[in-house]
Amino acid sequence: MNALWDNAAFLAEGLALSLGLTVIGVLGGLSLGTALAALRLFGGRAGGAVVDVYVFAFRAVPLILVIFWFYFMVPLILGRPVGAFASAVVAFVLFEAAYYSEIIRGGLASVRPGQMNAALACGMSRVAALRYVVLPQAFRAMMPVFLTQAIVLFQDTSLVFVVSLHDFLTAAAIVANRAGRLVETYLLACLVYYLVCLAATAAVAKMRRSAP
Repeated sequence: MNALWDNAAFLAEGLALSLGLTVIGVLGGLSLGTALAALRLFGGRAGGAVVDVYVFAFRAVPLILVIFWFYFMVPLILGRPVGAFASAVVAFVLFEAAYYSEIIRGGLASVRPGQMNAALACGMSRVAALRYVVLPQAFRAMMPVFLTQAIVLFQDTSLVFVVSLHDFLTAAAIVANRAGRLVETYLLACLVYYLVCLAATAAVAKMRRSAP
């Protein structure tokens, strides 16, 4: 246990990276996913076709390959190195957006059409009705699914080892090999992942119970 305590700061840095990537991936993916869902629903056939291609392309490729691909592609597009962290962020946001767009599309479709019609009849524009009437209802119903996807993303942050980022699991592996405490270190890693996922799962369960 002394070896784990001596490396606590290093492990904490890895956990902070994993949590940070999760938060950025969720917020960025949710923002882009909302835009994609709106384009699919209100962009006509052309907009829907573009979103269909985007969603299929990212859902058909493993996340680890997306991370690795963007690690080399982003510097080529920008003409300068951007670093492993920035490349991983781009990969996570674009990858998660494909899933969130499908979740949001389903949530928007679940809101009764009468809600939009009633808002339009009250003099609201279509954009205002979507923002103030439809989206709040859709997001409230979709929140448990959002959190479930965030849990999956937190677990998937361990894949950034392919671009030499020291996430929590990578940090744990380094400590385990350096200190020769494989069993204790990996048990600690399992416990941390379990506690984080347990807290998020409890939040999902609570939201499901309170959802109308």
